[in-house]
Amino acid sequence: MPSHHTPARIALACAGLLTVGVGVVAFATAQPAAAADPGGYQNVRINEVTSSGNDTVELYNAGSTPVSISGWKMSDDSFSPQSFSPSSTTIPAGGFVTFNSPKGLGDSDKVVIYTADGTVVDRVEWATNKAKPAMARCGGDGTGAWVTTTTATTFGAANASGCPATIPAASKVRINEVTSDGADTVELYNGGTSAVSIGTWKYVDGDTSHATTSISSSTPSATTIPAGGYVTFNSGLGLGDNDSLFLIDGSGNTIDSVTWALGGAKPSAERCANGTGWFQTATTATLGGANSCSGGSPSPTPTSTKPPTGQLLGGGGALTSGCTPEAPTGTGSTPAGTLPWPGGLDVTIADNVCAFTTSTGPEGRDVSGLVFDPSNPSTLWAVKNKNWLFKLVKSGSTWIPDPSWSATGKQIRFAGGSGLPDSEGLTIGGNGHIYVTSERDNNHNTAPKDTIMEFDPAATGSTLTPLRQWDMTSQFPQLNTGNKDDANLGFEGVAYVPDSWLTANSWIDPLTGAAYNPSNYPLHGSGLFFAGLEWDGTLHIYGLNSDGTFTTFGAIPTGKASVMDVMFDAGTQRIVATCDNTCGETHTFMKVNAGGAIVADVTYTNPAVMPVDNLEGFAIAPTSTCVNGSREAVWSDDGIWGFGSGKSSYGHALYSGAFPC
Repeated sequence: MPSHHTPARIALACAGLLTVGVGVVAFATAQPAAAADPGGYQNVRINEVTSSGNDTVELYNAGSTPVSISGWKMSDDSFSPQSFSPSSTTIPAGGFVTFNSPKGLGDSDKVVIYTADGTVVDRVEWATNKAKPAMARCGGDGTGAWVTTTTATTFGAANASGCPATIPAASKVRINEVTSDGADTVELYNGGTSAVSIGTWKYVDGDTSHATTSISSSTPSATTIPAGGYVTFNSGLGLGDNDSLFLIDGSGNTIDSVTWALGGAKPSAERCANGTGWFQTATTATLGGANSCSGGSPSPTPTSTKPPTGQLLGGGGALTSGCTPEAPTGTGSTPAGTLPWPGGLDVTIADNVCAFTTSTGPEGRDVSGLVFDPSNPSTLWAVKNKNWLFKLVKSGSTWIPDPSWSATGKQIRFAGGSGLPDSEGLTIGGNGHIYVTSERDNNHNTAPKDTIMEFDPAATGSTLTPLRQWDMTSQFPQLNTGNKDDANLGFEGVAYVPDSWLTANSWIDPLTGAAYNPSNYPLHGSGLFFAGLEWDGTLHIYGLNSDGTFTTFGAIPTGKASVMDVMFDAGTQRIVATCDNTCGETHTFMKVNAGGAIVADVTYTNPAVMPVDNLEGFAIAPTSTCVNGSREAVWSDDGIWGFGSGKSSYGHALYSGAFPC
């Protein structure tokens, strides 16, 4: 059910800690020259890198003011950002900073540099042994061509002395102009004296979840660039209002890159002077010819740190009879310290319109909890308030009810086959059974009924009754006021957390004050259950015993005003507490700290293209499904409101995006 928080409860603060997300660099007016500029990152370029020995990376500041790189991070081809220790945390104007990669660079690899807030600064990649002795920009620090050096490395100084006497012809090709106007056209310029074939070359944008795309599949005007000539192609990645483009040759070596701010590539971003200078926003696009350079003076300093917005894809369709979307309620602020979504920027509407209409819920709303089946990750389970359970499978990019299980979902009941559970969250236990939380009996919705029910998904019939049921209602007297809205603030989500994770991370059992020992609780199975309380955003920890009793291990704060869903992600080795618009559409990843307590580690918001709704369900697919460094994430909109009437999202419950592996 949608949240109904009072303003005071919405105002409860929720905090997240810093980690890295994905963004872009941009350009703008220069900052005052006196102090290090924490935002002047587009002036900074990877200038030299080696995969020999100590795996050193050099950054160069091409701007006129110092740039602070405090808190910056790097990743290699795993796109897993790591902190590094630079020779200085400030790069002077026209100066250099070096560091040794914490990742250990391979013979063929890549380096991506991020600001402290996750914005991508620059990226370079190389084929086997091309960074030995080093790969460096030659023909101008920060702007020159990427070339394998032939002499000793020049870390901490200009590259010229280490560069070969002759620059390869391919390295003289430059991204010269780019638009983000819908056609998303890219212009390449060959500043050399001989033609260059680009038929096997590729490109990628600033979204690190995207795979490289071949130029030959992107309607190029030609696949060979003559000396002093131009070739254009249309990006198939959907370039954003602020985004990046990286050009890579057929062997996997970076050739060139460009980034732009909001509107910076409309009508185009052009290199000035033509083929050699920094980029600026053009007054008139000149694709296929020399740049006019009639816009403002080239300036690589950023005006915006907003990430590219991505695209919302799919959806549409007319509402079926009785299907009634409901506008979101209870919108609050995003917690301080929340980071941008770390995965793909594009999101796809992933169900059919009004797909979850049921006999006790003909309006089609109220899909809440989601969970991928760890033993069969092509299956997604969803639970709907008004007592329905759905087994979903993919049909193309759309999640649909599995007709071999039930094309319309199965009703669930409380123990003994009674009542209408206000079913909100679900998880899959170590035994493969489905555990569902309920806040109330919808037959008596002014009274709480905070329970966890265990169902066997292999059971036959159109109605399921629990094998076991655990009732914790008496622990929450604050919900038992006779008010249906208070009763509706109980167990909203639940996650099964394996004992193996708790013991490996030295979780301290609050009942004993010592390291958790599962053998102290012989009837509880192989893990504990973390139930999220919507009332105050706490997680309540239970051992569910096979005799129908339960052990309470206390509660932990998430730092959020509320919790709508809970999951355990084996990929990140974190418990994830999700909140909807009540606290800014956020996901707090929680770890066991050095003291044995479970605490917030980092908080992310949703992709920017998603609506701000009662998005109550959230699930991340297992890492076994990873493709090109990403795996699926799915959200559910309790009110099927989307962006409102007349929009493609109206009447849809499920959204699909990408989360890093």
